[in-house]
Amino acid sequence: MNSTNTSREISHLLYVIVAVVVIAVLYLAKTVILPLALAVLFTFLLAPLVTFLERIRLPRFLAIACVILAAGAILSSIGLTAARQLLQVADELPGYASNIHEKVELLHPSKMTSYARAQRELDRLSEQIGFLDLDATADQHRDSRELGASPDRPVSVREVGKNNGRLDALNGILGVMLSILLVVVFTFFMLLEREDLRNRLIRLTGRGHLNLMTQAMDDASHRVSRYLSLQLLVNTCYGAIIFGALHWIGLPHALLWGALAGLLRFIPYIGAPIAALLPTLLSLAVFNGWTHTLLIMALFFCMEVLTANFIEPHIYGKHIGLSSLAILVAAIFWSLIWGPVGLILSVPLTVCLVVVGSHVPSMEFLAVLLGDQPVISPEAHYYQRLLANDEREASQVLEEYLNETSLPDLYASLLIPALSLAEQDRHRKALDDATVNFINRTTKDLVEELGLSKEERKSITAAIEASAIESPRSATDGTPASAAIPAKKIACIPVRDEADEIIAIMLTQLLERAGYSATAIPLGGLDTMLAEMAKTKPDVVCLSALPPYTMSHARRVYRRLRGQNADLKIIIGLWNYTDDLVKAASEISGGELEQASTTLAQAILQVSLIAPATLATDEKHLGFLGSMVLLTVKEPDIAALDDA
Repeated sequence: MNSTNTSREISHLLYVIVAVVVIAVLYLAKTVILPLALAVLFTFLLAPLVTFLERIRLPRFLAIACVILAAGAILSSIGLTAARQLLQVADELPGYASNIHEKVELLHPSKMTSYARAQRELDRLSEQIGFLDLDATADQHRDSRELGASPDRPVSVREVGKNNGRLDALNGILGVMLSILLVVVFTFFMLLEREDLRNRLIRLTGRGHLNLMTQAMDDASHRVSRYLSLQLLVNTCYGAIIFGALHWIGLPHALLWGALAGLLRFIPYIGAPIAALLPTLLSLAVFNGWTHTLLIMALFFCMEVLTANFIEPHIYGKHIGLSSLAILVAAIFWSLIWGPVGLILSVPLTVCLVVVGSHVPSMEFLAVLLGDQPVISPEAHYYQRLLANDEREASQVLEEYLNETSLPDLYASLLIPALSLAEQDRHRKALDDATVNFINRTTKDLVEELGLSKEERKSITAAIEASAIESPRSATDGTPASAAIPAKKIACIPVRDEADEIIAIMLTQLLERAGYSATAIPLGGLDTMLAEMAKTKPDVVCLSALPPYTMSHARRVYRRLRGQNADLKIIIGLWNYTDDLVKAASEISGGELEQASTTLAQAILQVSLIAPATLATDEKHLGFLGSMVLLTVKEPDIAALDDA
């Protein structure tokens, strides 16, 4: 045991060391790695175009050259046009000097206010301090003339280093041009040798795991390519709408601002505000008043809110697979390492990390930390919130799950498994009595709230009463008496504890939706429950038992029921039972029954076959029974329905 813990700690330490080394290499070698990362990004984006040209019989070398030249021409034309437009805007600004001066004057405080008088006094004091600074500067200037005249006044000397020829020592225009050249060269060779690079990467990392690495690479390639293509489409439409709106408002150079808005949106978080700032400032200079400026600000605000919160989540869907917090953290991390370019690369690089975490078990923590998939199942989430005594969030879990599915699905896939988890912990003595009572009480209250609405209960009750009232009329009118038979009565009896009672309430609610007159017998002593059941005079009795600790109790309840009425129709519900169902049903019933129900849907269908519901002729009840059939077909064990 100690050796296992030691090896686990060593592996965790090794992961930390590798992560630190990788981050250091990414930062120190960014002169080469950053163009390489940009080349990978352009490779994902341009590979479909190269593939298309190859399909029309164009040689790969020529296809790659055409695609790169076309992309370079488009980007260069956009850059030159934007630069020309910006210079034109700068040349036109002096013509708006009077308008700018007028708005600045409006922002100036009145000279009659106390704030203005205080500011005037501060300005006067600053002028006096300025004169003193000028005198001190003049004295210092006179002293500086004497520097070097004596050893006491030496001349300061600064050594200027020369270029040592390293790539990271290049800056300015030369450094930018070198980076662009590296990106172009890397992109060209990646497109030219993309199959060979893929095979080498698989050979390097996928020895013995070819299927795993192939799936990971295909998943990463699909996600990144899909994301870049959709982002290009969204940002192009975004820029076009901005151009049209600004042109309608009358802002000069609307095409420039629309193009910049579309391009800057590729930079997460800061791109959109920068794109809105420039036309807003220009509108202050161009237009009289504040109406046009407010319109432009509202335009960018509404467009960004609509695009970021509605359009992009709907279009991207699950193609990215990143949580919103992961996108923010990734943007900060990559921008700290690589600057503004890191912002552009943050989402694609983080997507690749999530894909690696999804396919490589040892790197699963990446998918957990950065992905958008739920890290725990809904039933575990609900049970965990109950363990924390958080009734509000537990209710929210049920509401969110119910928004995506139906009430039977909620009961079968969430609440019953959660109750099973609680039962297992309770029998392992992992829960105290207060926690168990809170879990059962809260779940029971939530189930009762999720049940049939008052309107549905009234409609079912009214239908039953109407059928009873119409019975003598049918006899006198000559219509068949079978059309006015009251609804079949079903009694649901808990076998052992409160979990069985809660599931019996769930089954009762679903049976009422199916057109039956169902009653959930309250949990109590066996004699008390049987006496309460006898009052209802049921046509069918359903036993509710949550395994694995209810077998002996279910056998005792079954024998007592059979002893009271040998002809009583009994259905055994062993919820989520995974062992030999035929053997369990035979043991409980003493060999009378060969099958039991493991889900609520199976129990309802067995009831419908044993005692057809009179009210099931209603379209709503027929539809509900149809949904029960679909739920049962989805389940792996449908022998209960066939035997019934």
